[in-house]
Amino acid sequence: MKVHIIGGGNLGVSIAVGIAKFSKNNQVTVTRRNTASILHLKELGITVSSDNKHQIQEADVVILTIKPYQVDTVLAEILPVIQNKTIASAVSGLSLEMLQTKTNNTLPVVRIMPNIAAQFGESATCISYPEKYKEAALPLVDLFQNLGTAPVIDEKLMDAATVLGACGTAYALRYVRASMQAGIEIGFDSQTALAIAAQTVKGAAQMLLEEKVHPEQLIDRVTTPQGCTIVGLNEMEHNGFSSSLIKGIKTSLNQIKGN
Repeated sequence: MKVHIIGGGNLGVSIAVGIAKFSKNNQVTVTRRNTASILHLKELGITVSSDNKHQIQEADVVILTIKPYQVDTVLAEILPVIQNKTIASAVSGLSLEMLQTKTNNTLPVVRIMPNIAAQFGESATCISYPEKYKEAALPLVDLFQNLGTAPVIDEKLMDAATVLGACGTAYALRYVRASMQAGIEIGFDSQTALAIAAQTVKGAAQMLLEEKVHPEQLIDRVTTPQGCTIVGLNEMEHNGFSSSLIKGIKTSLNQIKGN
């Protein structure tokens, strides 16, 4: 597959690197007006250009990783020169219906919501598409499955997927940061505290993914009667750990929806 990514920001670059490292027989082009910060991608065999139309006629899929306000300008630029391409949008808040309208219902359209862990093959990429474009969308599902997980979801959940899977990266990192800070307080140097906190989160997530059980089942394995784990968990809950996280996720979703 030839993949043309328009938007060489953090997300676009992460997808490009992930494809280059974790998928086979795919060619990637990334465009950005100022290419100085992404020239290093050439070392991975990725084509870099400041022209959004550079070799776009050869692409199988065009991935938009741009800001919502840039969509109309970019589509006006590329639509006159592309045919039979799948348009995959990672633009927050841009519905499939809106995208079909903006492309004059002439091209297959897909919504994707990856996160920046794609560059490590660990993205949670939610995908949605109209049933009539299923044949065009399935190669994209296969592609992103190489970069982590790629569940196909109902489009009405895409905004929620943005919060849970993309914003969620920041939430998880904030936990790691807090854990690191606590580690320093109890005696570790910063690098050691960070290494322990990060690996602990990675290990916990790996257990969940492989065993496919409810988190509480795994929590029970490390909470013993009158032990240090349960008193720590209870103290966190008394101070609103779970409720504040839930409220944060819901607040982010309201921001996307404009509520």
